[in-house]
Amino acid sequence: MAKKKVIIDTNAFMIPVQFGVDIFKELNRNGFDEFIAPSAVVRELNALKKLARGKDKLAANAGLTLTERCTQVLVEGPADDAIEELAIAEGAAVLTNDIELKKRLCSKDITVVYLRTKDHLEIM
Repeated sequence: MAKKKVIIDTNAFMIPVQFGVDIFKELNRNGFDEFIAPSAVVRELNALKKLARGKDKLAANAGLTLTERCTQVLVEGPADDAIEELAIAEGAAVLTNDIELKKRLCSKDITVVYLRTKDHLEIM
């Protein structure tokens, strides 16, 4: 059976610290078994780790650790553009809470996974 791939956005890697939700357990529950971390997302998490304070800094740091459980893919350009292009190329869903990115992906018929009621992930 083909693996169900999901690309994880920067804000999604921060969900475990911000909301106490195990994103990998939830993604598995939703049928996903291959996780992708674009290099643009890793760059954003590194920047947040340096610039953010408090809980956001902790969340970015934890998010960076979580990227190690993913297939890391080298991509060029801004994260949102890279995520969209990668989702189309890989036939992958995207885990994000970014409202603008969700709209953009939905308009291209890309499956979106998001945090619902701050306690579980749901497919849009």
